Amino acid sequence: MLEPIKITFADKILAKVFLPLFPMWIRPNHLTALRLFLTPLVIWLFWNERYLGGGILFILTAFTDALDGAMARTRNQVTSFGKMFDPLADKILICTVVYILVLKYVNVYAAWIIIVLEAVIILAALIKRGNGSTHIQSNIWGKIKMNLQVWGVVILLLSIVFNIEQLLAVSQGTFYLAIAFATMSLFTYGI
Repeated sequence: MLEPIKITFADKILAKVFLPLFPMWIRPNHLTALRLFLTPLVIWLFWNERYLGGGILFILTAFTDALDGAMARTRNQVTSFGKMFDPLADKILICTVVYILVLKYVNVYAAWIIIVLEAVIILAALIKRGNGSTHIQSNIWGKIKMNLQVWGVVILLLSIVFNIEQLLAVSQGTFYLAIAFATMSLFTYGI
């Protein structure tokens, strides 16, 4: 039995504001593939300390996560590929950026906790899939976690690029909140 597609308020906003910019032949899976393609470039820019360009590309790349989900739900284009690779693309982007930036500028423990939690979330999803579950998707805690992680990176980049030391503490707090929401996500739903 197919699960009903739940269109959120955010999906409706994105469908009205941004999705008209994309022709109908562009599918959500194209945006997921684009995120997978852009992630190594984001990583390269951050690794080489080109934080402004890397930050702009990171924001655009992370935004494709919101767009592909909204596009899939509002255009009724949800696929098995998207269900599997969309969260994987998110975790690859976040974990590598956390490894490069949070490890260096925030706190080694926070970075490793985020990375380990993301790995456990992936493992939990694989176990659910292996047990025959076809309904594997993020819950509200996971969505909040992802947003906090993205905002944590953005705030950290603002601190680095514009040399605003106070934002470092704000970024660190944002990552700790993301850790709390990742834990809630894991224990309330599994991914």
